[in-house]
Amino acid sequence: MDSEMYQQEESQYLTLKVNQDYFAINILVVKEIIEYGKITRVPMTPHFIKGVYNLRGHVVPVISLASRFALPIQKITKLTCIVIVEQEVEKEKHSIGVIVDEVDEVLNIPPEQIEPPPTFGAKIRPEYIRGMGKVNKRFIILLNVPKVLDIIDLSNFKKHLTLGHEGDRAE
Repeated sequence: MDSEMYQQEESQYLTLKVNQDYFAINILVVKEIIEYGKITRVPMTPHFIKGVYNLRGHVVPVISLASRFALPIQKITKLTCIVIVEQEVEKEKHSIGVIVDEVDEVLNIPPEQIEPPPTFGAKIRPEYIRGMGKVNKRFIILLNVPKVLDIIDLSNFKKHLTLGHEGDRAE
């Protein structure tokens, strides 16, 4: 019974809209969805890292999925939000904020409705794609979150943030 429940959970995906395209990430890595808010820019970071967000006193790096995929960036709207995902780096769990244009819905996509990633024709790099989910006669790109976020060395990034900022902590 537990393995059946795990398989059902394993096939649940949060669908996201980024620059008119729909993507999905496994719901198990999603910690929360927050309203787009004040992001503090950090100098000398890659173009897709938009800065950091103060999430209840914790520093969370925030990336733009559109920038990461080299897609045009849309205007910030009321639907723009930050999806907080959990990523494991060197056996430590870290939270990362991902800016998306819109969060759509949670879908249950059975494993038999997931096709392998395409070898050509995708708008994003193939290694970022875990598979193609067939939903209502259309395909949704299932993101390989560890690959999308693997270029970010979070431990070094967080060290970069704390150097020289010891006195800046909120009380």
